[in-house]
Amino acid sequence: MPSPLLYQLLYVSTLHSDQPLTVVAEIARRARVANAERAIYGMLVFDGQRFCQLLEGDRRPVLSLADRIASDPRHQNVEVLHHGELKTRRFNGFRLAFTTGEEDMSLAHLAEFDGEAAVIAFDNLRERLPF
Repeated sequence: MPSPLLYQLLYVSTLHSDQPLTVVAEIARRARVANAERAIYGMLVFDGQRFCQLLEGDRRPVLSLADRIASDPRHQNVEVLHHGELKTRRFNGFRLAFTTGEEDMSLAHLAEFDGEAAVIAFDNLRERLPF
């Protein structure tokens, strides 16, 4: 039986307007547990309004998680910027790294990219974050 495909998915979304900001910490807490059960690694960035998350793991669990996020009422305007095979993990040590970023950081510009350009823009953002 072939080994599962290592896969990555990058998306942006907006916190639904009827959700309090306190729900963001709950999302991160629950995601850490669920991701650990599914061997999904990644990073979630929140700028006070928008989420950006890069997920990596076996293909099926990552795509299943993306479907759950897209139907989660706490998110709106979910847009997948990139998905595809991955040769090596970026986040071996993080089941879910989470940061709220800087006050002047906005994730709105990431939605302007897609494919590998979106991943490069995310990596550039990640370099500016406190990790």
